[in-house]
Parts: sequence; C-alpha cells; structure tokens
Amino acid sequence: MLVCNRQGLAVWLTSLKFARQLRRFGNVHYVSKKMKYVVLYCDQDRLEETIQKLESFHFVRDVQRSMRPLLKTEFQNAKPDKAKEYDYKMGL
Repeated sequence: MLVCNRQGLAVWLTSLKFARQLRRFGNVHYVSKKMKYVVLYCDQDRLEETIQKLESFHFVRDVQRSMRPLLKTEFQNAKPDKAKEYDYKMGL
C-alpha cells in the first residue's frame, strides 16, 4: 500500500464557476462562496508543478500553500495540568 503525503493549497479565484475544474489537480476540500477561494489537497511529490499549472490559468488570482507539514506538532508540555483535570471531572 502506497502512502503519499498531502499538502493543502488555498487557490483564490476570480469567479467560482471555475472551481469545478480544479478537481483534476487534487481533492477539493472546501469552497468559500463569499471569499472566492478553494481549499485543495494534492500530493507533495507533485506540489511545485501543480502550483505552476494553477497559476497559469486566467481565473486564478493567487495560490498559497499550507504551512502545516512544516510545523512541529510535538509540544514540550504535553501533559495536562492536574488541577484542570479535576475541574473537568466535577461536571460529570
């Protein structure tokens, strides 16, 4: 089984009628009608060429990549505070 890492892209559009065409570049996760952007997930292996193709379209204003894969998600103080833990159990 092949596991590919995915990365999110925010694609800002001039008109939402072109949002349907973006499905061939990856998984469309969210479409904002008010702000006219699409959240798209694609493979990290083909990220650069996907961004270049998207920016070449006349209906794309801007493409921003998600910084989540680059962020450290392991925190130093991961243990919850004992006092807070007892406060949550009081309501049950």
